[in-house]
Amino acid sequence: METRTINDRIVCSGALCYARSTRRFLLLQKSTGKHEGTWGLVGGTNITGETPWQGLEREITEELGSLPKIEKVLPLEKFTSNDSVFHFHTYFCIIDSEFIPVLSDEHQAWGWFSLGRFPKPVHRGLDLSLKNKVIQTKIQTIIDLADSL
Repeated sequence: METRTINDRIVCSGALCYARSTRRFLLLQKSTGKHEGTWGLVGGTNITGETPWQGLEREITEELGSLPKIEKVLPLEKFTSNDSVFHFHTYFCIIDSEFIPVLSDEHQAWGWFSLGRFPKPVHRGLDLSLKNKVIQTKIQTIIDLADSL
């Protein structure tokens, strides 16, 4: 499976899954790789030819066992590394209620957590995003609007 684009860029996508009924977020704990033990988003590296959203749909299915019914998807952030090689697309995915995922071997634990009460250690990229005031404002605005769905 080829994971680099034709311009030798690495494109990844992640989902900040939000359960509207409980106002909590799904996080997964990595069991392998350089981020082993950290808590982060559902997602991963896109395959050549996939759009960021197509790659994320595939990753969600692989990592959670199935694609939950997503009520609304909103782009939250696009991070690009200084050398323009690494691109990470973060989406805010609103679902109605929490579910029990069937994890792949890539993760060893999962949980639903309130904003500001995420387990530690949080993946460095997610931690930086959550500390960004603009991202904090976007997340709070989406949560406030989700209550009216």
